[in-house]
Amino acid sequence: MITCESYQERCEQLFLAGGNAAVRRAAQEGLDELGPLADLYCWLALGHAVEDDDDHDDQAETAFRAGLALDGNHFGLLAGYAELCLRADAFEYPGRAARAVQLSRRLKELAPLSEEAAKLAAAERWARRGYWEDIRMQAVLRATAGRDTEAQARALAEDLAQGRGPAAPDADIADRDTAVRAATMAALSGPWNAPVRVLGRHRTAAWSVCFILCFLTNTLLRQTGVVTSFSVWGWGWMVPLLLVDRRFAAVRKEAEADYVARLEASLSAGPR
Repeated sequence: MITCESYQERCEQLFLAGGNAAVRRAAQEGLDELGPLADLYCWLALGHAVEDDDDHDDQAETAFRAGLALDGNHFGLLAGYAELCLRADAFEYPGRAARAVQLSRRLKELAPLSEEAAKLAAAERWARRGYWEDIRMQAVLRATAGRDTEAQARALAEDLAQGRGPAAPDADIADRDTAVRAATMAALSGPWNAPVRVLGRHRTAAWSVCFILCFLTNTLLRQTGVVTSFSVWGWGWMVPLLLVDRRFAAVRKEAEADYVARLEASLSAGPR
């Protein structure tokens, strides 16, 4: 029989791997086998909360409340539920939003110097962010995604230069980075994908050239009288780069899903 600690370790590994659905399955399996436990309700709630979806938020709240009914002083449940409430729309979910203050106060009374309290304080600062801070954060997220694309493309070019072949479907993948690299090799090898690899490897420079070409094309169209203002045809240079970004993002998503599936199977097959 697996202990609660074993289920928690499984949930933690799956959570760090980005397997939110797998976390929920593992936590629910533990609840079904061991009965109601606050720690497992915490993982079940977190597995829903990170989806940032209305339906999942409702299920997360149900799990948080069930866990707190068992242990009203559980740091993880208090912090996680408070963060969920901070994220709630005060107009659509006024009750949930209002509970954030009470939950935060309770956690700070119990453990003001705990890691959970520090994370909650950071979440409270984020909830108070302004309009321009939100815009800057979105820009950071887009820049990070762009760097991921370039990193994948460079790794692919290195693998091809060293003559490495695509990993076999049943290959033992050690971590997510290796999984993404193997999936990129499998999906984007071959001469037909050469333009995709080149644009991905030189993404920053390609986007700079793209914007210059878009501006020049729009200017030429207006000067020749084809259009009277900026036209969508002038922005056509962006299409190939958008497709490249989408292709690399799809490869990343598929690789991460495959890695989580393998990890989940491995953990489920562990000693019972």
